[in-house]
Amino acid sequence: MRHGTQHFKVGCIIALLSIGTNVLAQQDSSAYQVNIGLHHMTHGEVRNGGLPKPQDPSVTVEDRANFILGRTRLSIDYQRKGIEAKAVAQNLAIWGMRGSNSLDLHEAWVKLNSRNGLFAQIGRMALAYDDERILGPNDWAMAALSHDVLRLGYEGRGHKAHAVLAYNQNAENMDTGTFYEDGSQPYKTMQMIWYHYDVPKVPLGASLLFMNTGMQAGTKEKDPHTEWQQLFGGYLSFRPKHFTLEGSYYKQTGKNENAIDIDTWMASIKATVSPADNYGFVAGFDFLSGDDYVCVVTPGTIGLPFHEKIKGFSPIYGSHHQFYGVMDYFYQSAYIQGFTPGLQNAFLGMNYKPLKGLTLNATYHYMAVATSLEKLDMTLGHVIDLEASYNITKDLSLSAGFSFMKGTETMNELKQGNGDSNVRWGWLSFVVSPLSLYSSK
Repeated sequence: MRHGTQHFKVGCIIALLSIGTNVLAQQDSSAYQVNIGLHHMTHGEVRNGGLPKPQDPSVTVEDRANFILGRTRLSIDYQRKGIEAKAVAQNLAIWGMRGSNSLDLHEAWVKLNSRNGLFAQIGRMALAYDDERILGPNDWAMAALSHDVLRLGYEGRGHKAHAVLAYNQNAENMDTGTFYEDGSQPYKTMQMIWYHYDVPKVPLGASLLFMNTGMQAGTKEKDPHTEWQQLFGGYLSFRPKHFTLEGSYYKQTGKNENAIDIDTWMASIKATVSPADNYGFVAGFDFLSGDDYVCVVTPGTIGLPFHEKIKGFSPIYGSHHQFYGVMDYFYQSAYIQGFTPGLQNAFLGMNYKPLKGLTLNATYHYMAVATSLEKLDMTLGHVIDLEASYNITKDLSLSAGFSFMKGTETMNELKQGNGDSNVRWGWLSFVVSPLSLYSSK
């Protein structure tokens, strides 16, 4: 079945790319534009420390990983008055990997636009809203995020209003019900409303977001049903010259897949100051609520954790990498036993552009849990992120980074890794994005 599905995916990609190529040969009275783009990233990482401990205490593994990843995207974007269509084929692979099954359509959508600002868009697309904390492509992760949705909206006169609707299903279940498991999305169905307003003559923007997500619960054989959870909140940004102030607040309610009540929240504030074009400073604080009780079970022992209520906030479908440290040590991998103590992230950084095209960044993070822990301190550790990027040409760039984390015993216990040691991570990325533009006469 997987082999057949792979052929189907490849066939769809070829067909969509062929449509874009045929457009170039069309003789239409309406003016049109076609962009053909190639995006390739080669990304190498060296990780040392921070990996989970083996469950068997007698097993010793090397706490180190070296690998090189490659991502290639081929895109066609067709635009004509009132209509736009886009297809993005994506292939992922780790160098040396056998039997890669990562060729897929990252995006494939059609959008209709009206003169009065109304639009309708349908297909697979990357969603990005506000600062991407809740909904974003998470493009640092090589696979990135995209959603199969219908999006309806209006944009004009400082107002933006979007409604997003999604319903996911497994191909093998078309004749046997609606149970959804191990699909391309973590949710079965989703409805979202987003509204944004830019205040006239004032560099102030405000957004409100409401999301209702249906998660598959039960099993295919016993009590298959949907549990609903809600997220609502807002985002503010004030951007006068040389200064930016951003803030957000979100709350989650409803039930998870195991019908356990959810009661979580998060808040953030961030200030950016740019006294000159070639340097600037940033400071901020994130608070994500945590569970009242965090179960720490020593490997090799038997424990049965149980949640009475979920109080650990989940940033779900956002671009996590840009918020909680470059090492992605939080909210990319779970804490032990499914519990989360939440997170406090206080950060301070600066950027400097000594040469044209060259940008240097340095950021310090103080990490702590948001819940008091029995016999453990709240401090998780200290992280330093160093990054450099250089635009060699308009479509060619090189970036590199090094991160260092000094973890504590709390980190060690909650992540079941060597958190109390010095964790180091280095990476190097090479990106090329040439673009060809064709248009009708």
